[in-house]
Amino acid sequence: MRSSLAPGVWFLRAFSRDSWFRGFILLLTFFIYTCYHMSRKPISVVKSRLHQNCSELIHPINDTHSLNDTTWCSWAPFDQNNYKELLGAVDNAFLVAYAIGMFISGIFGERLPLRYYLSAGMLLSGLFTALFGLGYFWKIHMLWYFVLIQIFNGLAQTTGWPSVVTCVGNWFGKGKRGLIMGVWNSHTSVGNILGSLIAGVWVNGQWGLSFVVPGIITAAMGVITFLFLIEYPEDVDCTPPQHHGGPEEKEDNPEDPGNGPYSSRESSLDTATRCSKEPSTQPAAISFLGALRIPGVIEFSLCLLFAKLVSYTFLYWLPLYIFNVAHFGAKEAGDLSTLFDVGGIIGGIVAGLISDYTNGRATTCCIMLILAAPMMFLYNHFGQNGITSSIVMLIVCGALVNGPYALITTAVSADLGTHKSLKGNAKALSTVTAIIDGTGSIGAALGPLLAGLISPTGWNNVFYMLISADILACLLLCRLVYKEILAWKSSMSRNRGSSLALTHPL
Repeated sequence: MRSSLAPGVWFLRAFSRDSWFRGFILLLTFFIYTCYHMSRKPISVVKSRLHQNCSELIHPINDTHSLNDTTWCSWAPFDQNNYKELLGAVDNAFLVAYAIGMFISGIFGERLPLRYYLSAGMLLSGLFTALFGLGYFWKIHMLWYFVLIQIFNGLAQTTGWPSVVTCVGNWFGKGKRGLIMGVWNSHTSVGNILGSLIAGVWVNGQWGLSFVVPGIITAAMGVITFLFLIEYPEDVDCTPPQHHGGPEEKEDNPEDPGNGPYSSRESSLDTATRCSKEPSTQPAAISFLGALRIPGVIEFSLCLLFAKLVSYTFLYWLPLYIFNVAHFGAKEAGDLSTLFDVGGIIGGIVAGLISDYTNGRATTCCIMLILAAPMMFLYNHFGQNGITSSIVMLIVCGALVNGPYALITTAVSADLGTHKSLKGNAKALSTVTAIIDGTGSIGAALGPLLAGLISPTGWNNVFYMLISADILACLLLCRLVYKEILAWKSSMSRNRGSSLALTHPL
């Protein structure tokens, strides 16, 4: 007769299997959203090719353009003097559609299987990205075509963020959430880097392939998502994330830093996952207004609006800024702009690590935003004085600008989506994530639009706009920062009292 396994051996086997699946889901969702961002980036690299100074190029045989025409090699309709406004319109077609669609996407994300929803979104996003590039091969020179493709692509891309955050939230508890999601959120910067490098290969030749290739990769990833994505641990008989709170935590002061002004240990994502999977207690999806009433959602949403305005202005206009100001070639400008995203990877990880250690999400964001304002000023005035200073300042700017953006869209969204007022309702996570990122996407649409309108008056004015937005983002977090400071003081007082009681027992 076979003896039963010792409890320790059973635990190690189960732990190993659960860890393998959790690692797999983390890696899969990382690649999923890397593809989403990779397909957004080519337009910023190709801009310098759509409108360029052709005075030093040789006219081809049978060319009908005038010899004095310096834009004969540009792509109509972007060969006009108002090309910056036209390129801004193309950017905003995507970003406005994305912002509007994001609020709706969270509602669908709560009610549809994530595997189907994500797969369909990636297939459509890959299709529309490729169609933009096919405009080159089909010789399309109508503005409405590119605008319409961007609108459809923006709507398709809204399927990504709420879905991947919800999926990761289903698999991971609250412990070290900031660090885990800070590392995981580097997919945004990795996608931007890959998009820039892939687009740079063809930008000076058949620039349509700069879109077609990322589109094919994104669609292929959609097929992989359909085949392998697992929404819940219970679907493969894995153990849901455990709730590590003790009975004493139920009496915690709401101002305790362990809870923070907008989160609660008692309402960890782990409990939400277990509750949501019990058929007898299936919770109803939270309403839009109900999500807005969660403490901290409005403040962080508005903060993200301005933080994302700054980040997306860099995303869409940095290669063109480097091309015009530093006088690099189109490919070199695209490659150099990836350093901003390298800084974003570092900033996201550092922000998550610090906020986990201090349990101060708002304070971490606020400090990084304060430091970002003077750094952007210095980059604009001194960043082009040499390649070394440009590299260093781009990395530092990327870290300080994208750090708060990464923290709010990941760890903060997950914290708020599992607030104690929700009583374990896991269905709120997708809606809360969509509200926060949707509000941020309004800023993402405004930033490139304002940059396109302001840049003809000088790049200095664009940077003054970005610095102003950065300061506003910081000010919107003041109330939450004040609450976190009070929570830290309260915690220090209790710890001091406990130490005195142990040192001088009755």
